[in-house]
Amino acid sequence: MKFFELTCLAYLKHDISFEESFDSISKFINYSVCQKDEYLEKHNKNVFNHYCFGGFLPIQPDKLYKKGNTYSFTLRTIDEKFANELSNLLRANINNPFLQIVQVDKKELKPFFISELYSATPVVMSLKKEDKKSPQLFWTLERSGDIIELQNQLQENLLKKYEAFFGKKLKPTQNFIQLLVVKNYKPQSIYFTTTKNEIQKKVRLLGNKFRIVPNEDEISQKLAFLSLGVGLGEKVSYGGGFMIWKGMR
Repeated sequence: MKFFELTCLAYLKHDISFEESFDSISKFINYSVCQKDEYLEKHNKNVFNHYCFGGFLPIQPDKLYKKGNTYSFTLRTIDEKFANELSNLLRANINNPFLQIVQVDKKELKPFFISELYSATPVVMSLKKEDKKSPQLFWTLERSGDIIELQNQLQENLLKKYEAFFGKKLKPTQNFIQLLVVKNYKPQSIYFTTTKNEIQKKVRLLGNKFRIVPNEDEISQKLAFLSLGVGLGEKVSYGGGFMIWKGMR
C-alpha cells in the first residue's frame, strides 16, 4: 500500500472566507473529477471516493483568503491512476468562478512507522439514528462522550474503505488506536451548501480534532497509514478527517 500526495497551488478569483473554503475546494474537486465519465459514474453512486483533502495554506489570521493571491491545499489518494489523471483534471478546470489551479506537484509515499496522528481538519463521525425520521447527529463529547464507541466506529470505517479498494478484508485483533485525545473544547464545524429546486441550503457538519497514538502491530500501522491516504471518519469529500503524522520515514 502507498498513497499519493498532490500539492495544489490555487489562484483565487474572489475572496473566500475560512467558513466557505472547504465547500469551495470540495466543489472544485468534484466538478473537475466529474468531467471524466468513469469518475462521474462513481460520483453518482454511494461509494467511497478514496481521497481526502486539507484546507488552504497558509492559514490567514483574519480567516479570509483574498482575491488575487495564491494559496495551496493538499489532496491525497491511494489510487495511483486517479492521482495521475487528477493532476490534469484539476488544471483543466479554468472556468470555476472562485479559483484556478496553476500548479500541481505530486509525490508518492510508501508505508512508514507512525507514532502519532493529528487531525488537521475536523473528524466527522455519525451517531446511529433512533429511527429513520430522526435528524442525523454527530459524535461529540457532549452528545455521546463514549470514546470506545468512537474508536470502534473509526476503525470499522477504515476497514470498509480498505476492503472497498483492495477487495480483501483485514482481520485486526485489537483496535488500531492505543490512545485518543480530544483536542477541542467545543465541536469543530465544516460547512457546505446544497441546492434543491433552486433553493440553497447551508449544512453544518460537526467534528472533532484528535491526537491519536496508534498501536505498533502491523494491521494497526496499516490502518493508521490508510487514514493519511483516504481520511479518517466520514464526510472526507467535504474536507473532514484530513490527518497529519509524526513518525519515521
